[in-house]
This record gives sequence, structure tokens and C-alpha cells, in this order.
Amino acid sequence: MDTPSNRVLLKKLIVVTIGMFGFGYAMVPFYYKICEVTGINAGDDQVLAKNTQVDASRTITLELDANVDAKLPWKFEPVQKSVTMHPGEMVQVLYDVQNLADHEITGQAIPSYGPQLAGQYVKKIECFCFTGQTLKAGEKRQMPVVLVLEPTLPKDVNTVTLSYTFFVQPGSDKAAAGKTAKEVHG
Repeated sequence: MDTPSNRVLLKKLIVVTIGMFGFGYAMVPFYYKICEVTGINAGDDQVLAKNTQVDASRTITLELDANVDAKLPWKFEPVQKSVTMHPGEMVQVLYDVQNLADHEITGQAIPSYGPQLAGQYVKKIECFCFTGQTLKAGEKRQMPVVLVLEPTLPKDVNTVTLSYTFFVQPGSDKAAAGKTAKEVHG
């Protein structure tokens, strides 16, 4: 049915379609102009953010220590004994842990620092110490810690020791309650 009203409607649809296509086409340069003016999502001009808080003039030795309470039948040790870093620099360190028991146990790591005042300058971003760690019988695992030593760390501190001690999480090891690791494994 080719009526005058159908032809008018078709013309309007064509005009709207062309207008929408033109608007969509114009949005790309408009988007880039907005990003350029505001500084967000600069496309190809993006540069990885740099941490301007790193004090490259200082080097700190981060010593890693690992301990296990006698009631927890786990083996726990750092992959590296120490790392060197600059204050303000983000680093990741790894710890190996293994459940030596024949049943599942949940442990909780408690950190300590040497010198003690260093604790207020250690900022952990990721740490297994935030929650209890459940290991199945014989399970081995690597656990990361991601941290930053704040640049405000006193200038006379050149070595920081980060020590973790794993304890049995209360109620998680009913099979060995009250026994030492030696008694569990003979």
C-alpha cells in the first residue's frame, strides 16, 4: 500500500536512521575530546601509573621468618630468607606451607615485626594472615604476602624482620586436640 502517509513515514524513518548513524559516528571523536579535556581514559596516550612515593635513595633488607606452634603439625617456611627493597616499593614474598597431619586443619598466622616499631610502617595489601588457612591432609601450598614499607620508615632502620607464627585455629583440629606435632606423627 503505497499511500502518501506511508511515504512520509518512510522518509521520516530514513532521516532518523541517517541521523542516528551520524550521531554514533560523531560520538567517537566527541568521546576522545571529552577524555582529553578531563584526563580520563586517554586511549593510546595512557601511561602506566608510577609510584612517586618510592624512596630509591634507601635500600631496606626485609628478613622473612616462619614459625609453627608445637600443637600445629605443619611445615612452614619462607621461599626466600630475605629481599631487598626501597621504602614505598610494593613487593611480593612467598611462604611454603604443608599440613603434615592425616586430617584437615585450619591455622591462623599471627605476624610480628623487628624492630617492633617497624610494624606501624608495614602496609599489607594481600596476606594469608587476614583469614584462617585450611589445609587438607598432606596438602602443600604457596601463600603470598604483598606489602609496602612506608617511606616514612625512620632513616636509621635498614633491616625489618617480618615473622609469622601459625597457630591451630580453635576448634579446627579435634583429632589432635592437646597433642604436640611429635605426638601426632610419632
